[in-house]
Amino acid sequence: MSQTSIDPRSLRAPPKRPIKLSWSDERVRGIFWQVVVVGIVVSMVWWLWSNTVHNLEVRRIATGFGFLGREAGLPIAESLIDYNPTNSYLRALMVGLLNTLKVAVVGIILATVFGTLIGIARLSKNWVLRTLSATYVEVIRDLPLLLQLLFWYAILQGLPGPRQALHPAEGVFLSNRGLKLPWIQWEGAHSLALVAFLLGLVATIMYRRQALAKQIADGVPRAVWPVALVCLVALPLAAWAALGAPFTPDIPALRGFNFQGGLTLSPEYFALLAGLVMYTAGFIAEIVRAGIQAVPNGQREAAQALGLRPGAVLRLVVLPQALRVIVPPMTSQYLNITKNSSLAVAIGYQDIVSIANTTLNQTGQAIEGIAIIMLVYLTISLSISGFMNWYNARIALVER
Repeated sequence: MSQTSIDPRSLRAPPKRPIKLSWSDERVRGIFWQVVVVGIVVSMVWWLWSNTVHNLEVRRIATGFGFLGREAGLPIAESLIDYNPTNSYLRALMVGLLNTLKVAVVGIILATVFGTLIGIARLSKNWVLRTLSATYVEVIRDLPLLLQLLFWYAILQGLPGPRQALHPAEGVFLSNRGLKLPWIQWEGAHSLALVAFLLGLVATIMYRRQALAKQIADGVPRAVWPVALVCLVALPLAAWAALGAPFTPDIPALRGFNFQGGLTLSPEYFALLAGLVMYTAGFIAEIVRAGIQAVPNGQREAAQALGLRPGAVLRLVVLPQALRVIVPPMTSQYLNITKNSSLAVAIGYQDIVSIANTTLNQTGQAIEGIAIIMLVYLTISLSISGFMNWYNARIALVER
């Protein structure tokens, strides 16, 4: 077979043309317009900055974040950390940040579970279940989120008082004061037991990876459940018992005109959480449905030929492959939950936006207050995006 020789000189890059200081040279025109655009942007930023500084000086408005150390005098109905109106504005904003995270984290978890179930129900062979789930998705996505929040808040405000509260289960009460649930009296021992559980979870994951790697190397399977039982159950229980944490649950009970004890979900928080979860679940359901339908039918048929039940086929074969399609658009929905939580101000829930607005109204530090809100949401959004991008890279197919 004849082989054609290639001249090495033909593989060299063509020589670069020298730049001529002429308008006919496209490189000169490109550099010129880039300099013009950068100059316009810098000029606009400088004009906005100087105009803002001048207006603040004329109105004798102080700038800076020194106000964060002053006494807030701001009442906050619910907080995850100790707070009273004599604390500083910085602590009040920390309370608002934690309230925002409480809504975002719980909302993401519940919306993911609920939306996944709805998405699977949309593909059910049962006509009633399929129709109800499709109706839910179409109706819930066509209604504005703010309207849904006001709807849930109005329903909670229309519930009877504590003495006539709905009592669906033992220790569970629903009234216009919110939802009361049994809880535990959280102490330091509970925190250490939780830390022990998280450390045990990390140890279990690391051991499982090592066991799989050794199994691939020598073909000998290794049981993971004994290590998981010790790390996830025995270790936290030992820490719990050694530190003397109480095992008695704190069950709410009616005392006078209100309930005492237990866990309280205020009407504002409950309405905000319900509205965000149900609204976002409608979009997540469509994402899950599309991801499941993207898996070729041959995968299902092969799993069924191996004798797997329909539930096992969905859990072990279909959903793991559908995740590669589901995860990227799911990131947008998680970001939407976080950003849509700012609508809490419409129903009186004191998140970071509500507290920052009150702070800037009291102090006049509008620019600083808006900057704090932007920084908080930017940080949370980038954190969610970074985690989801990392997880998406973990489950992506690797070409060999």
